[in-house]
Amino acid sequence: MAGLGDFPAAAVLKADDLARAKRFYIEVLGLKEMAGYSSDDMLFLTAGDGTMIEIYGRPGMPAPQNTTLGFGIPADQFDAVVAELRGKGVVFEDYDLPEMGLKTVNGVAEMGDNKAAWFKDTEANIINIETM
Repeated sequence: MAGLGDFPAAAVLKADDLARAKRFYIEVLGLKEMAGYSSDDMLFLTAGDGTMIEIYGRPGMPAPQNTTLGFGIPADQFDAVVAELRGKGVVFEDYDLPEMGLKTVNGVAEMGDNKAAWFKDTEANIINIETM
């Protein structure tokens, strides 16, 4: 038997308003809907390298307070991606977590040669972008 590392993985997120989430993920983040998979209460999206994101409608369910989805960004494109997202209305979170050695400045944390930033989607799910 092959280990799970041999198969595609998908993030699974909740949404209070699936139509609103769909607009955000497609129009703001630029993901693509998987043709033939979505329904009235489920949305299936693809991102780079065959990764998938499933979003299901679940009104009233609180969003997790941790990062639920992350994107690896080439270091030479990170600042441009941040600027593009800001231009589309994305607001980056600011964190000051000394116990983790994490502090953001204007929404971006610098950790040695790496940069990271976090923002919330329209459904309060926390999304991370980080240099890879």
